[in-house]
Amino acid sequence: MSKILITGGAGYVGSLLSEKLVKKGHQVIIYDTCWFGTKHIIESSNLKLIKGDIRDKHKFESSVDGCEIVLHLACISNDPSFALNEDLSKTINFDPFEDLVKVSKSKGIKKFVYASSSSVYGFSDNPNVTEEHPLVPLTLYNKYKGMCEPILKSYLDNNFTGVIIRPATVCGYAPHCRLDLSVNILTNHAVNNKKIIVLGGGEQKRPNLHVADMCRSYELLVDRDLSDINGEIFNVSYENKKIIELAEIVAKNVKNFFNYDNIEIEVKKETVDNRSYHVNSDKIKKVLDFSPKYNIDDAVISLCQAFKDNKLPNSLTDSKYSNVATLKKLNVS
Repeated sequence: MSKILITGGAGYVGSLLSEKLVKKGHQVIIYDTCWFGTKHIIESSNLKLIKGDIRDKHKFESSVDGCEIVLHLACISNDPSFALNEDLSKTINFDPFEDLVKVSKSKGIKKFVYASSSSVYGFSDNPNVTEEHPLVPLTLYNKYKGMCEPILKSYLDNNFTGVIIRPATVCGYAPHCRLDLSVNILTNHAVNNKKIIVLGGGEQKRPNLHVADMCRSYELLVDRDLSDINGEIFNVSYENKKIIELAEIVAKNVKNFFNYDNIEIEVKKETVDNRSYHVNSDKIKKVLDFSPKYNIDDAVISLCQAFKDNKLPNSLTDSKYSNVATLKKLNVS
């Protein structure tokens, strides 16, 4: 079993991933600013929470001491959040990255896994966007996610191995749940308003991935020897769907789960949203034998169950479910 530090471990993916790794017997350190709270983190002999900022090189250095693996998830996540303060976002998503890698290597870390993003591909009409597709970022968030990748590669060697993951848009329930992502947004409004508004016409394609499958991919990399895939990049995605198709899937599942008479879908074409891409994840299947287990229906149902169990109170108004709202409220600097 390994001692693992997860930057951003109190976040959407990290909150579920840390639970799963502890259940498998690993020792986990969550290193997180805790901007979204800590009530969902239950510390134990195998789970430690350190409130820390990845821009604090010295605190990170002391926190990673004795670890074997770093899973780097922390960032200002998604385009709208990044755009709130682009200079601040750069100081978090890009500027400290090389120091994190250098410190990890100097401290004897054996594996470094970097969570990039499938959004680095920008707009593409290619029917299958593979890892070799040119990076054509449409936003600074996409740009800096991609710029970190070659930095990590430049430090890798036989004793310091690493891989880069380009995940799709994540969906489904987790202990810290984001409700500002495509499927989750639609589900929140379908459950609480019985109405879904689709922006940008709905013809844009998005790659999607259940949060539990996102965690499974990290678990696989934690357990696997990375020496033969050192420096490799893997798309992690499952269902590529148009936004209007996501809305229809959400409406169907919410209606059935809560026995609603109808879920209205309103399409607004005047809203501009150019992001559209179809991600191919054959490589991770071929090389690592990884295939997702859960589909979009499963993600919607997991959220419906969470709403039923009152695990998502005040979901339309509480800022903790939205990165943009939380950053505005905290006035982070």
